[in-house]
Amino acid sequence: MESGIIIYTTQDGTAAIDVTLENETVWLTQKQMAELFDRDQSVLSRHIRNVFKEKELDEKSNMQKMHIANSDKPVTFYNLDVIISVGYRVKSRRGTQFRIWATSVLKEYLIKGYALNEKRLKDEATKLFDLQKTISLLENTIAHQKIEFDQTKELVKVVADFSYGLSILDGYDHQSIEISDTTKGESYFLTYEEAREIVDEMIKEFDTGLFGREKDESFKGALGNIYQTFGGDELYPSIEEKASHLLYFIVKDHAFLDGNKRIAAAVFLYFLSRNKLLYTPDGSKRIADNALAAITLMIAESKPAEKDIIVKVVVNLINRKN
Repeated sequence: MESGIIIYTTQDGTAAIDVTLENETVWLTQKQMAELFDRDQSVLSRHIRNVFKEKELDEKSNMQKMHIANSDKPVTFYNLDVIISVGYRVKSRRGTQFRIWATSVLKEYLIKGYALNEKRLKDEATKLFDLQKTISLLENTIAHQKIEFDQTKELVKVVADFSYGLSILDGYDHQSIEISDTTKGESYFLTYEEAREIVDEMIKEFDTGLFGREKDESFKGALGNIYQTFGGDELYPSIEEKASHLLYFIVKDHAFLDGNKRIAAAVFLYFLSRNKLLYTPDGSKRIADNALAAITLMIAESKPAEKDIIVKVVVNLINRKN
């Protein structure tokens, strides 16, 4: 049996309850709940019976027996749905503290996506729980409650709605981002002359005497590089990979005396547009203005060794899943 996080620590610090993770939820025994709420176990037992008797929760799906160390027989555990329901029934100082926690600290838990047991983090190399599984766990748990949890439900919805973006951040942190949901097949071939027309048009707005002036042939090289092949196979087989590398190459090659980032972003958008990927099927922008600025600056500030992970982030921000 493995415990991974602490869901609650009392204000006086006397109770720090480890949670058992099993079947995508968390579990406590009656003894642990008695310690958590500072009530006799018989009181907790009565509250639990009432939770099931009043059909607030289904008994079969919210409790299970588990084998634990130093125990001759299985021990009954109750999941987070039951813990929260009991917490709102217990009349004690600890119960009040728990209710305050359930509407405040739990929000922070939802936003972060996972909670860490700080003591275990110092003592062990504790692994972070999968972000999306945690979101699903919390979403299912809160959704089944009949208690007034409006604000918490809203936070669950927000986190769930943005789970794809959060998973990209999680993948970036753990260097585990993969390229998927991309558009294969022949892409629009962007010529140097066509790209140069974009730059010349931009000069009308951003003319500084230096804007758009090429230092060397690297702008032309960046355009050609996205169509490279090796052994007859394209190095960047999808439109999203070509677009992401195009943005990266133009920013990093510093082909212009001024305006490299703005030119890179404009050419990147034009390439997506010509390949019919700039907008989603419902007509909205596939990538928001702020996101475009952010990833362009991110590329500019990144180290060469970070190229692959940065490009993968961009691909995931513009692929068909986003």
